Amino acid sequence: MRPPHNAPLTRLLTTALALLAHLPRPAQAVFRDEVGHTDYHHQLLGLPLRETTFFHRPRRDDRASLLYTLSDVGVVGAVNPGSGEVVWRQDTYLSPSSLLGGGGEGWVVSAFGRAVHAWDAVSGRSRFWVPLDGVVRDLEVMEMTESGPGRKDVLVLVEERGGASVLKRLSAEDGSVVWEWRELTRDLPLQVSTNVEKVFVVSLKGAPGAYNLKVSVLDTLTGRKLDEMVVGAKADVHGKEDVMFVGANSAAPIVAWTDDARTTLRVNVLGTKARQEFALPADTVAVEIHAPHLVQSDPHFLVHSRTATGHRGEVFHVDLKTNAVSKAYALPLLPGPGAFSTSSNGANVYFTRITDDEVILLSSQSHGVLARWPLKTGDSKASAVHAVSEVIKRAGAEDSYAVRAAAVTDADDWMLIRNGEAAWTRPEGMTGGVAATFAEIPESEDLARSLEQEAHSNPLEAYIHRVKRHIHDLQYLPAWLNAIPARVMSSILGTDVRSTTGKLERDSFGFHKLVVLATRRGMLYGLDVANNGRIVWKKRAFPIPKGRNWDVKGIQAHDSTGQVTILGSNDDVIVLQSDTGDIIEAKAPSREATTQAAALVDTSSGQHLIRIGRGGKIGELPADLAPRQTVVTRGAEGELKGVIFVPNGTSSYESVSWTFSPPKGQRIVHIATRPAHDAVASIGRVLGDRRVKYKYLNPNTLVLAAINDETHVLTVYLLDTVSGQVLSAAKHDGVDSTKPIECVMAENWFVCTFFGQYALSDNSAQAVKGYQIIVSDLYESDEPNNRGPLGSAATASSSLEPLDVPTADGGVVRPAVVSQAYILSAPVSALQVTTTRQGITARQVLAYLPEAHGIAGLPRVVLEPRRPVGRDPTAAEAEEGLLRYQPAVEIDPKSVVTHERDVLGVRRIVTAPAVVESTCLVFAYGLVDVFGTRVAPSFLFDILGKGFNKATLVGTVLALLGGVLLLAPMVRRKQINMRWQAPM
Repeated sequence: MRPPHNAPLTRLLTTALALLAHLPRPAQAVFRDEVGHTDYHHQLLGLPLRETTFFHRPRRDDRASLLYTLSDVGVVGAVNPGSGEVVWRQDTYLSPSSLLGGGGEGWVVSAFGRAVHAWDAVSGRSRFWVPLDGVVRDLEVMEMTESGPGRKDVLVLVEERGGASVLKRLSAEDGSVVWEWRELTRDLPLQVSTNVEKVFVVSLKGAPGAYNLKVSVLDTLTGRKLDEMVVGAKADVHGKEDVMFVGANSAAPIVAWTDDARTTLRVNVLGTKARQEFALPADTVAVEIHAPHLVQSDPHFLVHSRTATGHRGEVFHVDLKTNAVSKAYALPLLPGPGAFSTSSNGANVYFTRITDDEVILLSSQSHGVLARWPLKTGDSKASAVHAVSEVIKRAGAEDSYAVRAAAVTDADDWMLIRNGEAAWTRPEGMTGGVAATFAEIPESEDLARSLEQEAHSNPLEAYIHRVKRHIHDLQYLPAWLNAIPARVMSSILGTDVRSTTGKLERDSFGFHKLVVLATRRGMLYGLDVANNGRIVWKKRAFPIPKGRNWDVKGIQAHDSTGQVTILGSNDDVIVLQSDTGDIIEAKAPSREATTQAAALVDTSSGQHLIRIGRGGKIGELPADLAPRQTVVTRGAEGELKGVIFVPNGTSSYESVSWTFSPPKGQRIVHIATRPAHDAVASIGRVLGDRRVKYKYLNPNTLVLAAINDETHVLTVYLLDTVSGQVLSAAKHDGVDSTKPIECVMAENWFVCTFFGQYALSDNSAQAVKGYQIIVSDLYESDEPNNRGPLGSAATASSSLEPLDVPTADGGVVRPAVVSQAYILSAPVSALQVTTTRQGITARQVLAYLPEAHGIAGLPRVVLEPRRPVGRDPTAAEAEEGLLRYQPAVEIDPKSVVTHERDVLGVRRIVTAPAVVESTCLVFAYGLVDVFGTRVAPSFLFDILGKGFNKATLVGTVLALLGGVLLLAPMVRRKQINMRWQAPM
């Protein structure tokens, strides 16, 4: 056969098709009909704080209000009380201080660290931002000012570095300073409050452990100091935590504190020197005070006392004429923690009590119950910890009320209760994620037991047992047959088929998995990733004391047993069932942190998590739990150590085989290793001229990034974990050590990202400044078709199985490194690499965009270090898929897998392969949001997408079948007639 005349055209088309196949295509974007089907998003705020959560009308003339909060993770936002959906939110990730709303004003104001920020109450847009020279201690809104009715200003109390206490009055219009009061006494500023005429600054005076309260009285117009008084005796207060309440805007603001034993409550009406004492119930462990925040409200407040088993409330009144505090009435002791909240309507003050069984509405005037509803929360049996409420008196009915209360439960949920019924629940406890892993849905224990029995039987017994098992399974045949129509229709319409049994079941594509998420508050969540991230179960692993976090060092899912093991830093461990959350084994955290890290190692009994103690010491292990590979640990001085285990009878002891210490002045900032599942489809890369560059696939490698803070030089090392030798090293100048530095490694390549600023070596007048990403490929040799030392015929080696003595001098084989640098258009963090079952699909580098609040998938072909520099690719290079080098890499919006979703606070991304080769499962979590999706870097080449019109295909087939059936008799009749008419 002669060759075609259009061979050049064929070669050109082949090259073009190869380029198109490797370019980032629109197919990588998320289609509109896939949103909510292949991905899910829990849009969270964080756990609301009692002091910074309230109902507020965003406009003066509006009758509807929004629910505002400043959470424990530093996110301020508004929630629609009717649906529970987020109206707006703003992230700061700083320690929250205060959030307030001026009654009837269209703004809310918050304090974070060293700044005050005002937000539009409807849209969440910034009104003004005021930086300060110290830390904000308190924030207050002046409900009445001299500038006419309706205007409100902001008071901010600041503690500056030199010990000065500063109070500033800021204009609510633009944040400008109206007046400033400053005092240098080294007292500890605590809180600020106001009444109709004066401003009160409450401070702690004295030495730690022996404070008393000092109240400075200021003029509201000028900020001039009018008076100063010391309240109570010396050593009345031991610390800031003893002062539980400083009354907000009211006609008679108060300050209250308790003694160490929680036996006495001391109350002072601000502006007076008298201190009044009241006995607290026996065995009181915690005290909270609830009071109105409106000037026109009655000066009443409620003292909420908690014991180990129950709670109670006592209502007090303040006499405006004599400033005397008297106890009005007491509420009975009820079991459970309970929650009280305050609501005001003009002068009327209402207290809402939430118990484990009911919701009770009370008036501050008397102990009579205004309304009572049984508490109906559905399947959730959690108890309210604290709440805020809004009370509305129905028109036309004298004794008819409506109450809605937003309560935080002991299961870390935020629940809105409307007249005793739960309207919605937000899983805010999922914020603060510290560890997560994918887990397979466990198979039936009976099936696993039967298969194990058949495996250990002789062939005849195994065959008989299998036949009996299949006969027994016939009882499920009717249900399977009944489900056929639903499966057929779902296949045509592209919808999901729900399990008829209500149990979790695996699917043939491998999309139906579980994610186990651990949070810093000690909560565990099981999410169904194939069902919009639905929470299957949640459990509290351990009660974490206030002010401390659960420090998880390692998490592992055992797919064979369906169990998940979690190790903490304080010698704590928990083992639970992945599909139900049932705790199998648990050991509570100790007081002292003993675990530095955890490592997943291969042992003779399978993969296990082992603890690494302080200083990188592991200790003696049983022989069946001894790691087979070298374990890399961090020493007490920050050095890396390679630890091997030497058998000694029934146990094994550790032995340090090597030590790597960074040069003087360098500190290690990041370490990256290859993923636990890192399938490699080919040991070489085929070039355009059909030659092969063999990949350096040593599994015993790690990437280490070390920074010198004085010279701003970042050094990236590639270490061999068996010998501890440095395989390669690269230095990067002008790196900002205050910004994130991260690396990720996969197959035979790794990438590192950082912020750098330096002058070019070939042109010092030109500088590079921005977020950079460095990508390096590792090959066995610089030359194609040459495997270097690993290609020796005498050794018959493979890079998949490293040699003990690969070179003549006994050293390790060093790879040929090809590197290239790119400038990114946006900062990235939380780097991760996609992974598939066989490693055939192209890779993507997943990265979180902290400024855009999204997750981008950077195609590996864009980050190719072999892209030709300063010239167009040759025909062979173009056929290979190489593009011309461009130093700037723009984040293509089509590559953002979160598309339009606003995903906040991602700290880590984990991936897992599906059964189908094209797809990788992605789960992102961290400080705020939880997001999951499926990505297909090489498009869906092995399954039909959701957009495939199956109905049209089936309709076409049915139409053709109908046509055939309709025309068949006519054709048969015509053939018969033609035979009769044929001449004999």
